Formats: sequence, structure tokens, C-alpha cells
Amino acid sequence: MNFIGISLNHHTSPLEIREALHLNHDEIINSLNAIKHYLDEPVILSTCNRTEIFGFPNSNSLNNKPIIYELILLKKLNEIKDEYFKTYFSCGAVKHLFSVASGIDSMIIGDSQILGQVKEAFEISSDIGLTGTISQRIFDTAIKVGKRAINETAIGEGAVTVSYAAVQVVEKIFSNLNKKSALVIGAGETGELAAIHLKDRGIKRIAISNRTLERAEKLAEKVHGEIVPFQFLTEHLHDFDIIISATSSNDFILSFDDVKNAIKKRKGSLLVLMDIAVPRDIDPKVRDIENVFYHDMDSLKVIVEQNLQKRKEQIPLIEKMIIEEMTNFFSWYNTLDIVPTIKAIRTFFEEIRNDELQKIKNKISDEDFLKIEDMTRRMVGRLLHNPTIKLREIAEKGFNVNEASSNALVLKQLFNLDKYLDHNTSNHNENK
Repeated sequence: MNFIGISLNHHTSPLEIREALHLNHDEIINSLNAIKHYLDEPVILSTCNRTEIFGFPNSNSLNNKPIIYELILLKKLNEIKDEYFKTYFSCGAVKHLFSVASGIDSMIIGDSQILGQVKEAFEISSDIGLTGTISQRIFDTAIKVGKRAINETAIGEGAVTVSYAAVQVVEKIFSNLNKKSALVIGAGETGELAAIHLKDRGIKRIAISNRTLERAEKLAEKVHGEIVPFQFLTEHLHDFDIIISATSSNDFILSFDDVKNAIKKRKGSLLVLMDIAVPRDIDPKVRDIENVFYHDMDSLKVIVEQNLQKRKEQIPLIEKMIIEEMTNFFSWYNTLDIVPTIKAIRTFFEEIRNDELQKIKNKISDEDFLKIEDMTRRMVGRLLHNPTIKLREIAEKGFNVNEASSNALVLKQLFNLDKYLDHNTSNHNENK
């Protein structure tokens, strides 16, 4: 099976190259229409950390250069180094796709978004009529692997970003966030992730404060929050139960006295401070203030590293699932050629049996004819029993596609079975 996968990802290339070759929805469609001249049933997966192409070469050549050239041409880029791309073949391509869908090949192990992105990639190709039976089965199985990884292992459990870790710690302090208020200081990527996680966890009220008002407004709109003007930040600290700070400031945003004054105004009510900035935004001395719960990057990174280690421990379980599903897939794939061959050889023997029976039908009694008919039926069944079992065993080995196809081809040639076969089905291995 000449299934291939061409991958540019975080293992093979720097961020600026991945960004340059990232494709949006319309660009994926344009690229699919360009590469369909080289690949049958093409599928393109493009995320922030990878752009990958899967399909079946429509010639005997497995050269990936024309396909890569089409991407570079579409993005109007200069030539990109070959070393940034890795090409997988046959079983390797299937295994790579399954690893991607399960999250074990992601930059963040157990990435929960990749499964949906794999599904969407196949749907784009399917919607424009470029997929077929084989690619459908491959991607259906990839999605099954991803779902099994989520449901049967702990690959997606535990925070593996400091933003998410901060929110998970907050959840442990306050059992119910839908009665709490939060202020996120900083509207960059880290602050945005924290705000989104808080919103997803059902925070009652959320506010954003940022030096650049426009960015604060944009994030506030995304999380249905409000704005706290940065210049009036310290005057509003006491209004919030949770403060997460993630700016790029070189100096403290919140001093010891700022937090102490806020606690006084809160009349001793608990205040949770999560400093996820480097360098720190909040004076670490605030941890000495009564009723202040303080975490910084050092303590949160410990949580992240522990969770990452737990996820890594799940990888062998998922790799075992991948092998199981690959075996199932190739067992199915091999039977596409074997089953029609089995049916054809049985039809061939039955035709011979019936021809010979017709020659003696009028020369013997009806009773004798029925006996001979029954005897020949059992004889053909016994003659074909072992070949049939062996052919199915070969097909169900899963990975030895060439052996299965070779045996089927020998039988076709020995018994001249072509007229009994649907060429579109039986010869799929020649095209895939």
C-alpha cells in the first residue's frame, strides 16, 4: 500500500518555517486541488505546529518534491530546506497519523485539540470529493485511536501549561468558581489562555487589565469580561477574589503594600494571587500577608512537570493501542484483495463441478445423480477448505500486504480468475 505522509512539524523545523507554511481553510482547498495531480485521496492537516500531507501517489514515483513545491508556490516562499520535511511510507505513514491523532506526537503531549483538527482535515477533502474508501478507513481508525487515547488513558489529564496550572490550583482553593471574580493582568498569549480557562471553568465575573487598552478590549470581548484601566489597577484589586498576572514588565506590577491594602479593604477575605510572568509581576513577599494565597512560576512549573511526566507514562499504553488498530486496519485492507479471490476460486471450481455433473445427468438415475452431486460438493469443499483458511490467515496477519497480494495474484494466474473478479476491487493494490 503506497500510502505516504509528508510532515513538517515541531520536531523537524523552527517556528518561523511552521508559521510560514501554515494553511488556512481556503489555502488547504487550493493546495489539495494542486497536489491531486500527484496524490490520490489527498488530505492536508495544518495547525500551528505542523503542516502534513497524506495520500496515495498516483505514479510509481514516491518523490515528495513536486508536492512540497506546490505548497511553497502557494505561499510565495523561497525554497525551503528538504531537512524540514520528513516523509513516511505505508505502515510508517499510518502509524505516524495515528500517533498525531492520539496526541503523543504533539508539542504538548496529550493535546486535546489535535483530534478535532485531524477530523476536520479529512472532512475538508471529503467535502470536495477527493477522498475514497481506503482514506476513509484510515482516518476513521485514526479518530478511533484518538478517542481511545482520551477515554482509556490519562494522556489528557493534568495541566501542562502554567496558565492552565494556575487555574487548576485556583479551582482547588475555591470549590465553586461560579460565585467568584477574577482579574487577569496582561492580554498576551499567557494571559489570554488564563482568561479563557477561567471562562471555561464558569467564573462568575472576569476583568482584563492591560497597558494597551485595545488588546484588553479584544480579550475582554472574547471572554465576555470587563475592563479595568491599567492606570487605576491598584484601586480595584480588592474587588476580585482571584488575580492572575502575566505581563512582560521588568518591574513589579503589584507591590507588597498594594496587596496589603487590598486585603484590608476585603476585610480579611481570602485573595488568591497567581504570578505567571517572567520576570515576576508581584512582589513575592506578599506570601507573608495573612489570607493571601500566592503562587509564582517556580511552584506552578513543578505542577506542570509532574503532569507532563504522568502524561509521558501513558505513551506506551497508547502505542500499544496504535499497533492494535494498525493490525485491524491492515487485516481489513488485505481482505479487500483476498476475499474476492476466495469467492472467485470457489465459483471457478463450482462451474467445473456443474459442467461435469451435466455430462452424466442423463446417463444415470436421479438417485445416483443426487449421490454424486452431494459427493462432488463435499469434495470441492474439502479441496478448498485448507487454501481458504490459509488465504484468510495471510490476510489477517495485517502488515504483510505484499505476501497477501502475491498469493492472491498467483491464484488468479494459475486458475485464470480474472473473468470472475471485479477489477475495480481486486486490483486496488496496483493503484494504492
